[in-house]
Amino acid sequence: MLELKNITKSFGDTHVLNGISLTLDNGQIMSILGPSGGGKTTLLNIILGITDPTSGQIIYNGEDLTQVPMEKRGFNIVFQDYALFPNLTAYENITYGLRNNPGISSEKEIKELISLLGLEEHLNKRIDELSGGQKQRVALARTLVMKPKLLLLDEPLSALDGVIKESIKAKIKQIVEQYKLTTIMVTHDPEEACTMSDKVLIINHGKIAQYDTPENIIEHPASDFVKKFILHQLEVKRNNIYTLFNEGDAHAADRQPVAATQTVAAQEA
Repeated sequence: MLELKNITKSFGDTHVLNGISLTLDNGQIMSILGPSGGGKTTLLNIILGITDPTSGQIIYNGEDLTQVPMEKRGFNIVFQDYALFPNLTAYENITYGLRNNPGISSEKEIKELISLLGLEEHLNKRIDELSGGQKQRVALARTLVMKPKLLLLDEPLSALDGVIKESIKAKIKQIVEQYKLTTIMVTHDPEEACTMSDKVLIINHGKIAQYDTPENIIEHPASDFVKKFILHQLEVKRNNIYTLFNEGDAHAADRQPVAATQTVAAQEA
C-alpha cells in the first residue's frame, strides 16, 4: 500500500501542494487530474523521489521512503516524451537498464514482456523508424523489465490518437492486472482517468478536491469545482462511460480496447 501523509510542497512563497493525504492499495491504478499548474506533476515527482516534499511522509508497504533516494525506492516512470535513446534499437532501449543491473529480469521474462506488448517485429528498428504507439510500448517495456514496485506514468497517452490510444490503454490495464502493479498516472483527460483507474485524485490549488472511485466522482461530485471540471468535460462522452460502469461484466470495459489493439497490430504488421 502507498500512503501519502500530509504532503506539502512550497517553492519560496509559492505553495504548490497543501496537505495531500491518501492511500492506494497494491495493484490499483490511480489517476491524478487537475488544472494546469495545480501540482499534479509535482506530486508525481515527490512520489518518484525527483523532488523532496517540504513536509509530510511517503510510506510504501509500511516503510517510510520520504528520505530514501530515488534510485533506492524501486519506483520507475514512463515520461510523456518517451525519453528513448535514438541511437539504439528498440531492443537495446528495452534492455538498457539491465546493463548495470543484470539478473533483474531473465531472458525468458524479457521475451514474455516483449510478446505481451507486441514488439517482436520491431526489436531491430531504430527509434526514428517506430510509430508513436510503438515508441510508447518500447518505453513501457524498458521500464517494466526493471520490475518496479510502483509504475508512474506522466501523460502516457497525450501524444496518441484514436485506435492507437485505445491500444496503449488496453496494454497498460493488461500489464497492471497481470503483474499486479500499483500504478499512478498523471493525465489531463477525465475520460482517460475514469475508464482506466480504480481511484481518481482531483487536485485544485494544491489541495485534494476529491479522491474517490470514478463512479462516485461522476455520481457524487464533492463540489461545484469537481462537477464543472469533470462532468462538463465528460458531457459528450458520459453515455459511453455510464455504459462501461453498468454493463455488469467486470471485463467488459477491456473488450473494445483489446479489439483495437488487434487492429493496430494488424496495421503495423
